[in-house]
Amino acid sequence: MNASSPRIRNGFTLIEMLATITIIVILTGLIMMGTRFIKDKQNRSKAELQLKLLAKACEDFKMDQGTYPGKSDNSPADGKHMTNEIFNDLFWDSNRNGSGPKADIDQKTYLTELDPDNNKQGWIEGTGQAARILDPWGNEYFYRKGANAQNPDFDLWSAGKDGKTNPDNPRDKNNRDDIRNL
Repeated sequence: MNASSPRIRNGFTLIEMLATITIIVILTGLIMMGTRFIKDKQNRSKAELQLKLLAKACEDFKMDQGTYPGKSDNSPADGKHMTNEIFNDLFWDSNRNGSGPKADIDQKTYLTELDPDNNKQGWIEGTGQAARILDPWGNEYFYRKGANAQNPDFDLWSAGKDGKTNPDNPRDKNNRDDIRNL
């Protein structure tokens, strides 16, 4: 009597392989979404901190100079393209004599973190008087003062991840991810 031996299976079946690959893909997707969420949260926290530093420096500038940073009494209503003026007043040339921070001993530096040579936070783009202050998403911060500001002193904000903002309509959908200094 010849007894047939049971068949020995080597390897995985197609179903087992597909199930394993599906689980790996799902786990990878969850990890990627979690990583993106954490990165967005870090960028938001970084922007909030930078706004606090900038606002404090603007207040210190006003205490010394009698006005908030910026050349004119009223800045643009949309707050765009003002970071260069803020940079110049808070770091590069606070006494507005054109000599820069290293050549002028009478100048006060209001925010040393704005130094483009030691840009550890990565929020300065450019060098010298042409530098601009960027939020963690690579967009310029928005700033306005005077009659165009909604706050009594000045408005300072980041348009957030999407880079879109509508400063005059707080309920606008473009403002959902804005980070404002209050």
